[in-house]
Amino acid sequence: MPTEDTVNTHDTVRERSQTTRIVSWLLLSGNRLLVAGILAAMFFLVFTISTFILRPEVYQMDTEGDLSERLFSTMIIVIVTGTTIVVTFGQLILTQENGPLGDQFERLDGAMEFRDRASVLIGAPCSTKPSKFLSDILEATSERAELVQDIDDAGNEDLARDLTDLSEGIVTNAQDVRTQLETAEFGTFDVVFAALNFDYSWKVFQVERIVDDYEDDLTAEQVALLDELKEALMLYGPAREYIKTLYFQWSLIALSQVILAAAVPALILAGTMLVSLDGNTFPGRTFGIEHIIPVIGISFTMTLLPFMVFISYIFRIFTVAKRTLAIDPLIPRQS
Repeated sequence: MPTEDTVNTHDTVRERSQTTRIVSWLLLSGNRLLVAGILAAMFFLVFTISTFILRPEVYQMDTEGDLSERLFSTMIIVIVTGTTIVVTFGQLILTQENGPLGDQFERLDGAMEFRDRASVLIGAPCSTKPSKFLSDILEATSERAELVQDIDDAGNEDLARDLTDLSEGIVTNAQDVRTQLETAEFGTFDVVFAALNFDYSWKVFQVERIVDDYEDDLTAEQVALLDELKEALMLYGPAREYIKTLYFQWSLIALSQVILAAAVPALILAGTMLVSLDGNTFPGRTFGIEHIIPVIGISFTMTLLPFMVFISYIFRIFTVAKRTLAIDPLIPRQS
């Protein structure tokens, strides 16, 4: 774990959080529908194998289909209730977008004020494309970081080393993130994932630490250069949070649409199994396994698909929220 005088940290959010590539893919970068499919496949295997091990003769003892009736009647209730909750989520999100004219004007006024400040930093009007907007801020930040590297160290080797490390770390990290943003389109997770890879909080703290530790070796003009770099880094924070908030709203609306679409076939399947399945529907065995057991497993898993989709989306949203709790240079994690 880096100490407070360690100028640079790892450049990616996965390395900083000390998670494996597989875990990072499942929680963040993986396609949410594919992750939901993997969760469903794992559930099917565990459910089917557990049923065969614990109750291998389950449907020979239940030829009337009472077990399937209880199972799928319960699933119909769960699907209807869960879908209603999802619709409520969607209504809450849309409520944030509605409001009186005065509130809408304040939102616009605040956004335009920030864009004006960012335009001064960038030296040009801000792009309307989220990925380009963040990339322009990073480019301007890199330019200020390069100016910091040219500060006269007055013979202080520690100061020279810290300034070089800070400048090179910012330039390298910013360039990597800008490369990721070039092909990222809003509506996918790529923009937010790339934005998370620029560790601005730690860099802001390092600027503050350098100014404090070497105040006797820095001139007023040099401190001003560091303050300008700090201002650029601080502008990246609310820009990233704004893009992240928009993505959360976009993602939750997409989640509602997917779950509503998946709920209809899940209800049809649950209803069909409820009225047609009993112990005599799929007679016989293969490799000692009653045919009815995998049929029940597949059907049960398919009715759970809306829930699996919900889990996969919420995993990502909660993980991002947990890793970006603080917008200021306060890092609520061990790494």
